Amino acid sequence: MLKRTITAVVAIALFIPVCIYSDTVVFPAVMALLSVIGVFEMLGCVGVRKHYILAGISLVFGAMPIVPFFAGESTLKIIAALCVVYLIAVYATDVFSKGKLDYTLSSSTFMGVFYIAVSFTSIVLLRGEGKYLYLLVFIGPWVSDTFAYIFGRLLGKHKLIPEVSPKKTVEGSVAGIVFAALSYVLYAFIISKNFDTTATPNYIVMAVSGALVSIVSQVGDLSASAVKRHFGIKDYGFIFPGHGGVIDRFDSVIMTAPILYIISQLPITAGFLI
Repeated sequence: MLKRTITAVVAIALFIPVCIYSDTVVFPAVMALLSVIGVFEMLGCVGVRKHYILAGISLVFGAMPIVPFFAGESTLKIIAALCVVYLIAVYATDVFSKGKLDYTLSSSTFMGVFYIAVSFTSIVLLRGEGKYLYLLVFIGPWVSDTFAYIFGRLLGKHKLIPEVSPKKTVEGSVAGIVFAALSYVLYAFIISKNFDTTATPNYIVMAVSGALVSIVSQVGDLSASAVKRHFGIKDYGFIFPGHGGVIDRFDSVIMTAPILYIISQLPITAGFLI
């Protein structure tokens, strides 16, 4: 527990200046670095690190979060093109591997790497939508995780999906959803009352978004656990002592980011999210 706490404090201390300079290349560069590390962890999980061509292509693709800083208005088109090119490259590598790779392995690699790179890129895209919006990517999942853990320990009696994560409970899951929704409303209130923002928060939209983000983050957490169980590993990596790797620490955030970006682009929510 002490190791986990120290790691968390150090990580937060390092994350603060990244947020302060989030309007510079620092933020997308850090997201790209986390993405590349996450991709490296996933390659190790599915067992393709020794397939150097596929691994190299995947690591380059993992740096995609840096693209929005330089691409400007062409960002989404370039990201779409990169995704298609990566898909073709993965299966071309499979075809010409002379039996060293197979379809299942290539598909696992593509889905894992795509999921990580696109998700961290979504965080950068959210930062481009406003200097307060992107923080919701971290607030929702981490509030949800924290209160799900607390209420699961205190009140948890019904297992959620014991085959995947034996300690998670239905009571904890519901508490996570409720407190994530409340955290979004509170965040919107604090920002709108104390900081310069052009958005007028709709608290109903914020609450619904918070609840949805919590649900998606829990799916992300459980999905990451299911993948680890399938491949027989305890942690994806070790970069965060006591926590594991980038995927272990950001599993809920990774799946949440694209969903929150989509929500921010919907006509009903545009301008009403902080």
